[in-house]
Amino acid sequence: MSAATEAPVRILRADHPASESVLLAEDHRPTREALRTLLEQKGYEVTAVSNGSDAIEVLVRPDGPSIGVIDWMMPGASGLDVCRAVRAAVPMRYVYLIMVTARDGEEDVAQALAVGADDFIRKPCGPAELIARVRSGQRTIGFERNLAARVAELEELVERIRRLKRLLPICMYCKKVRNDSDYWQEIEAYIHHETGTDFSRGICPDCMPGVLSGEIEPALLSS
Repeated sequence: MSAATEAPVRILRADHPASESVLLAEDHRPTREALRTLLEQKGYEVTAVSNGSDAIEVLVRPDGPSIGVIDWMMPGASGLDVCRAVRAAVPMRYVYLIMVTARDGEEDVAQALAVGADDFIRKPCGPAELIARVRSGQRTIGFERNLAARVAELEELVERIRRLKRLLPICMYCKKVRNDSDYWQEIEAYIHHETGTDFSRGICPDCMPGVLSGEIEPALLSS
């Protein structure tokens, strides 16, 4: 980044906890300051930059903002270039991109969406519309995070089931099983630890005659 390029500025108002981090890319300083103030007043943590190159640098960070409000025409890289770069560089973390521009043709909208923009705002944009679009993006990001968490839970459950399906060492006398840490434990405790399944006690029809006749000792029923 050259010395003449304005460095990214991050400001968080202490009296409004941030509900989401937002990257604001706008080369027109008065507009940038006005939008940054508006977003901060609504509780967002704002990273403000004045060119497309800085926008890309910030958004592709692993801990970068999850929402980008991007001007179409900027020095360094256009809003379209920013969308392309973010979609190519952040495959594991979704970033919601809102394109802001004075262009209003259908072809412009189609072009922005084609390169990865999620939403499109035409200038001049009122404060209420901008905040509504950002909040819409925030909801989408929330859905993405919840879905990723559920997928992770399912993958963990599948892996546990795979471990249970593999050959499981079991004592031929006390019926304890050996876990991956070479520790012997009751099979009920092992299965509960791996899958969360609990067991209820009962007597099957095949064992009932032996229990009634005394052939099966009660001590075995408590193991």
